[in-house]
Amino acid sequence: MSSYREFLILRYKAIFRNVGNITIGLSLLILAISFFALINDGNKLFFSFFIPAILTFLTGLFFRIISRGERKKELSIHDATVTVFLVWSLAIFLSSLPFIFANYLNFTQAIFESTSGWTGTGLSMFLDVEILPKSILLWRSVTQYVGGAGFAIITVIIAGSVGAGIYQAEGRSDNLVPNLRESAKIILRIYIIWAIIGTILLMTIGKLPFFDSFNHTLTALATGGFSTKNLSIGAYNSLSVEIIIMILMIMGATGFGIHYAAILMVKNFFRYRKELKKGVLTKLEFKEKIRSEPFLKNPEPRLMFVILLIFSTLLFLFSLLQMYGIKEGIINSIFQSISSLTGTGFSTVSFINWNSFGLLILTLLMIFGGMMDSTSSGLKLYRIYIAFELVLNQIKSFFKPSGTTFYLEVYKGISVKR
Repeated sequence: MSSYREFLILRYKAIFRNVGNITIGLSLLILAISFFALINDGNKLFFSFFIPAILTFLTGLFFRIISRGERKKELSIHDATVTVFLVWSLAIFLSSLPFIFANYLNFTQAIFESTSGWTGTGLSMFLDVEILPKSILLWRSVTQYVGGAGFAIITVIIAGSVGAGIYQAEGRSDNLVPNLRESAKIILRIYIIWAIIGTILLMTIGKLPFFDSFNHTLTALATGGFSTKNLSIGAYNSLSVEIIIMILMIMGATGFGIHYAAILMVKNFFRYRKELKKGVLTKLEFKEKIRSEPFLKNPEPRLMFVILLIFSTLLFLFSLLQMYGIKEGIINSIFQSISSLTGTGFSTVSFINWNSFGLLILTLLMIFGGMMDSTSSGLKLYRIYIAFELVLNQIKSFFKPSGTTFYLEVYKGISVKR
């Protein structure tokens, strides 16, 4: 009995150590927002974030203290699952405190807002976001952005292979390179680079202020949909802004493995072209090497394009054409289809006068969701593709000789699944 108790103590020490580390990291994030609040919103908002930052730090320190003496080791999937549960529960609770301390939401409303942010759901308790201080708006966007990447990425970067169990427990399988820590670093770099690109594009081409550009970039990539405007993206009434946001939503809903495969394809293209000019490769070999790139073999980008083409066309013809005309109807159909498929929830129009068919189209797209290992929600296009192929193979088997064997080969990121 005593040996079993000792085993439980050691096991939960490992869990609490990881919970403590991540919670302390969260306290630094809240602390950073508190200084932003001090500069932009004054002392009251500063303390609304500074006090939760201290409480969060003390919570993390408490878990670190009770896990003292525990040696670093890789968590099992079961232990990592418990860790993920505790981390997300604590993050949601502690992240709700600024809303409460600032007297903008009561306890239940703040928990709802925090949960919506971290999970990227996008539902909000705020009826008028345009009266909110910048620090509150930024905090909402930051929770969606960090929640979209997941705590697992940060944990693996800091703790290396020790965080591998947490990585898997969060449902991630996007190992871009054999080293898990390097994979997490690549994912984080891709995520940050797109945030920089999106902010610059919205500021330069979209002509939006930096604050609006930054917030909408974060929530578009996180496919969360929190906005700084009551009318969402429709408040800007700008085609260039809508196009940039559509690109960012698609990038957020694209799996990180596919992002990496695309980067490798571009690098290989220039390398193969150089070899072609030197005569190392023939034109035929050059074409074959490009065709064999994993990115071009991935079914998810093609499936996303096909679904968006079909559903946006249906939405335009049977719902929005009569309401908005040809030009506005096409733009709104494409934007709302992308927003729904990626699970972002940004809007350019009101849905009050939409017919039932249009709402059904959006609902189906939200159920489908984006790609595997992305920030998007839903069933995932990878699973939809697999289900379709399995049904197709079953139909084919009826017309093939008895004993014929089928196998399904599907690329996911840079790897092949059978």
